[in-house]
Amino acid sequence: MALESTGVSWIPLYEILTQRGFAVVVVNAREVKQGPGRKTDVCDAQWLQRLHAYGLLRASFQPKAEIVELRAYLRQRERLLEAAAAHIQPMQKALTEMNLQLHHVVSDITGATGLRIIRAILAGERDPGVLASLRDIRCHSSSETIEKALTGHYRAEHLFALEQALALYDTYQHKVAACDQRIEAVLKALSPRKPDPGTVPAPRRRMSRQPNEPSFDLRGALYAVLGQDLTRIHGLGPSLALKLVAECGTDLTAWPSRKHFTSWLCLAPGNKISGGKVLSARTRRSGSRAAALLRLAAVTIGKTETALGAFYRRLSSAIEEYTWRFDGLRRRASHRRRT
Repeated sequence: MALESTGVSWIPLYEILTQRGFAVVVVNAREVKQGPGRKTDVCDAQWLQRLHAYGLLRASFQPKAEIVELRAYLRQRERLLEAAAAHIQPMQKALTEMNLQLHHVVSDITGATGLRIIRAILAGERDPGVLASLRDIRCHSSSETIEKALTGHYRAEHLFALEQALALYDTYQHKVAACDQRIEAVLKALSPRKPDPGTVPAPRRRMSRQPNEPSFDLRGALYAVLGQDLTRIHGLGPSLALKLVAECGTDLTAWPSRKHFTSWLCLAPGNKISGGKVLSARTRRSGSRAAALLRLAAVTIGKTETALGAFYRRLSSAIEEYTWRFDGLRRRASHRRRT
């Protein structure tokens, strides 16, 4: 049985059929859109049935149920973080309207120092010296600098807006914490054995905790699932490694080689050749989250003093030079056509 993966309408039908024991092939809509005749739902179904009968359909990658559950929790967590971030700007606006330039002296008003000061303001504290004393020891700005930035006027309407924005931000943070509990439970279920913190190797490099990272020991949980420490790879932190596992699963045997894997990610150049001439070598457009994560890792590696970082910078400079020369040739050709 074959299903075309358009939207999310195929998901409940796929789950029902697989639970009943049917072998369901989910195919990419791009590969079956060239059906003959007028396009209707009936014609599409008949075309899918004919291609499947001839064995011309390739099944799309479908991870196991535990990975699908983990992926759903992570994507829900990302949506919650995006919604929480939307309430940071109203907090900053309310502070600015009260002439409290907190965002100029702290890098993040939702960090340890910023939230302490905001909560103290909403609790009724108005003394700049007392508010500045709430500074976290890791804050780069001194207490004197913070004190000068907290001399303002406190109007009731601005305090009300600040209180509501902070309440909404806290609500989303509580929901994120609930997602973290579900993610931790799924990782424990995926672990082939009970994780032993003593078996986790020491990190090869110093890694600071990233903002919005799950609250539990993510690196140890991933090591218990995979049996290897992916964070030893430059450019991969615990959060990025977890997202890759959620998108690609723990078993990569679905792809015979690394070339198949990069092609599935739409990171390999296309080969449109006619008569021995390469017509196009552009990569296909794709919304693959795994590809976006690997691009992010590549940019991170490009900032490191490693062999991969040097290779990234050399390749990037070569591409920029090629693009500059190509744009120059195109401009000269356009100028010749006009004259």
